[in-house]
Amino acid sequence: MDAKVIWKEGLSFTATSDSGFHLNLGADESVGGANDGFRPLELMLISLIGCTAMDVISILQKKRQDVTGFEVAGHAERASEHPRVMTRAVVEYSIKGHGMAESAVRRALELSAVRYCSAQGMLSKVMPIELNYFIYEDEGDGKQSLASKGVYEKTL
Repeated sequence: MDAKVIWKEGLSFTATSDSGFHLNLGADESVGGANDGFRPLELMLISLIGCTAMDVISILQKKRQDVTGFEVAGHAERASEHPRVMTRAVVEYSIKGHGMAESAVRRALELSAVRYCSAQGMLSKVMPIELNYFIYEDEGDGKQSLASKGVYEKTL
């Protein structure tokens, strides 16, 4: 895997990788940036939640779960001193469907956490990652009700 960033001006860059896509990187105006792109550390959090999202939805589909909506959100805490590394992350999975089995959701989270998600595997070596899930029953017409919720905790 290869990637590069090309400086545009100030603290603005364009990133590219083997996939051929382009992404703007920028910095906040308070540090001399133009506020014109993702911050590099934001992309690490997006990598974490994007990687696990792809795993979990794929596993749920293979388990023949009737998923009608799926969203993964992430929150990362950062050190107050430089380097301002991420010190902890919370990942929240919101899964909507018909008759979703909580055991299938928990297994999908487990497989992503311990086997498939490279980003989670790497980042979990340097910080704790909490995985919360919310399963909603899709009642149609945009209505939903919370069926179950929980926390998946990786056991060593």
